[in-house]
Order: sequence, then C-alpha cells, then structure tokens
Amino acid sequence: MKAKWITPAVTALDKEGHVDIEANKKIYDFLIDHGMDGILLFGSIGEFFAISMEEKKALIKEAIAHISHRVTVYVGTCHMEFEQCVELSNYALAQGADGVMVISPYYFSLPDSALLNFYDTLADRVNGPLLLYNFPDRTGHDLSPDLIYTLVSRHKNIVGIKDTVATMGHTRGIIQKVKKEFPGFLVYSGFDEFFGHNVLSGGDGCVAGLSNFAPDVASAYAAAARADDLEGMKKCQQQIDGLMAIYDVAPQFIPTIKKAMVLRGVEMEPLCTQPLLASTEEETEKIRRILEEGNLL
Repeated sequence: MKAKWITPAVTALDKEGHVDIEANKKIYDFLIDHGMDGILLFGSIGEFFAISMEEKKALIKEAIAHISHRVTVYVGTCHMEFEQCVELSNYALAQGADGVMVISPYYFSLPDSALLNFYDTLADRVNGPLLLYNFPDRTGHDLSPDLIYTLVSRHKNIVGIKDTVATMGHTRGIIQKVKKEFPGFLVYSGFDEFFGHNVLSGGDGCVAGLSNFAPDVASAYAAAARADDLEGMKKCQQQIDGLMAIYDVAPQFIPTIKKAMVLRGVEMEPLCTQPLLASTEEETEKIRRILEEGNLL
C-alpha cells in the first residue's frame, strides 16, 4: 500500500502572540526526526484564520528553506479575501512548497455552483499543485464526490483533497468516484483514526493532528501500512484510538495539542491566538494521563 501521514503542524507563538520562527523550526525537526512523511503549514491546527499575511509569508519562507525537501511540504493558503488567497498560494509555491491546500470559503453555506466557481477560478490563477480541503463542520457545506470529480476533470493542477468528515463513507465515496479515472489524485482523511480504513480502501493516508505530539506512533502506522504489516497496523490503530481522547479534553483542541507537545519535550510556548484559551491545570492532568496510557511519557 502507498500511504503517507502528513502532520498539520501547530504554529508556535511567542509570549507576545507573534509567530516564533525558531520554535517552529524545532517543531519541524521533531516531526521529521520521528519519521513523518510531510508537514502542512497553516492548516486548521496551524491557526491560519488568526495570523497576518506578513507573518505567514515570513514563516513560509523560513520553514520551506529549513525543511529543505527532507519531507513533503504543503501550505494552507485560505483567505476569505480571494485575491489574498491567490497571492499567498503563489507565494508559497514560489518558495518551493509541494502544493497549497485551500478550504472552501466559510461563514455562508454555499451551493455547489458557488463552490465550483470558487475552485475553478482559483485553480486557473494558482501556479502549481492545489489540494482541496473539505471540513463541513467549519464551513457549513460539503464538497461532494461528484463536485470533486468535476473539478479534477477540469483542472490538472487540482491534485488532492483533505476530507475532514466524521463518516469514512464520505471519503470512500471520493476514492471510488475520482480515483477510478484519476488514480494519482491524493485522498487524505482528516481524522487520525481513519488512517487504516483510508489506505485499505485505496486512499493515500491522512493529514491529521495527533502526529504533532505522537509522530513516532503516526510514522510507525504509515510504515506498517507500506509494508503490508497488518499486525503492526492493528497495534498502531489501537494506540491511536486511545490517543483520540485528546480531542475531548476541552472544547478547543488546539491548546490541548500544544500542551501535549510541551509535555513530550518540544521546546515551545503552549500559547494560541485569540480567542483560544491555554489548557487549565485540570486539563493538563487529563492530557498527561492520556499520554501515559498511550506509552508516550
């Protein structure tokens, strides 16, 4: 099986709330040293929605140069102002990103006609590989398998999708609909626990957040899948299933993931952009117990 686990990396901030470039470089090294296949900058966990264009560009430039082709690098370039989305996408590609990932416009629930128009226009303006990002819980609308097939049929540079949907059947539908004619189209799940189901169904793995603090587990799972090691996959799946409790520690999971990283020894401040709150002492103890039960402390 071909299978990759891409980390949607957190964005480390300093005590003043600005992007901490050196701390982020340490995060990338931590992920790469523990075997991750790729890194996504400025995904949802990377707090793309609350960081300025100037700081994004600064980190993109430094991050891509620092990673230096050691692993695949995608960049989340969504911006609700369309021209800024185009500008950031082409900037990231010019810096050497392997592709850009763009979530569909959020706030309003949009019909398929508007979504097609958005991605058609974007694909024509972006100078390189573009991955779709479907996250109905955050956008209020869904990128259906039929809609995705239409876009891929029209644009050679639409090369993949991150499908963050709680029903694996939706992702399976994309695999069955699109990959039959376009086998190189990348289909990633957005939930960690779906990694195994995804690759067994013919998908390409996942872009999922537990790997920020458990890259050793995630990379072992991907390696087991590539080796067709079913027993190894089973062991990793059960470990991932236990770690999924991290998402239930607090309503806001980004601070939880950052705190778990600090507990695992990553040198960074566990701070987030407004309005996300840092983990409380009670939440930190819950995180510690989850890590201990997952044999990560």
